[in-house]
Amino acid sequence: MYPKLENRPWKVLKSENILHIGPWLSVRQECVELPSGAQIPTWFIFEFPDWINVIAITKDGQMVMEDQYRHGIGETHYELVAGVIDPGETPLQAAQRELSEETGYEGGEWLLYMTLSPNPTNHNNLCYTFLATGVEKRREQHQEKTEDIHVDVMSQQQVLEMLQDGEIIQALHAAPLWKYFAENKL
Repeated sequence: MYPKLENRPWKVLKSENILHIGPWLSVRQECVELPSGAQIPTWFIFEFPDWINVIAITKDGQMVMEDQYRHGIGETHYELVAGVIDPGETPLQAAQRELSEETGYEGGEWLLYMTLSPNPTNHNNLCYTFLATGVEKRREQHQEKTEDIHVDVMSQQQVLEMLQDGEIIQALHAAPLWKYFAENKL
């Protein structure tokens, strides 16, 4: 058993919203005081909606993966199904919607597998990973016009090898996959 941490929040002395870009991003600038009394006059908090991703496994044990171009790094890589939790949705509803829309796979048994903070230093959101087992293809993809997602159904061994070879570089996707393979030795 590990020791329980004492929460030591910073005191917010001043807070100002300095940027708001629709539902996707807001930036807050704060002046904060640490428990020691030291002050940080400028601290930025990036406010994002919560996110989901899905480790989707078909009835025959294959993994549903995607490949997408990511403009931030200018490269195409393999990823899990992922997306934003829309207002009024639960994380599970968002995960099921995203899997259906992006891949056409639905059904199965769903479990909240892990919850991560994308960057607790200055992001305020969480990312919920679901493990969906026994999913099956029930419909065609329904991508938004801003999406270019290719669906790849592969063996668990192939996904593990891609992970080991650094082909899955999205940290919020790699972490739950590493956990999955640590708990489910191939």
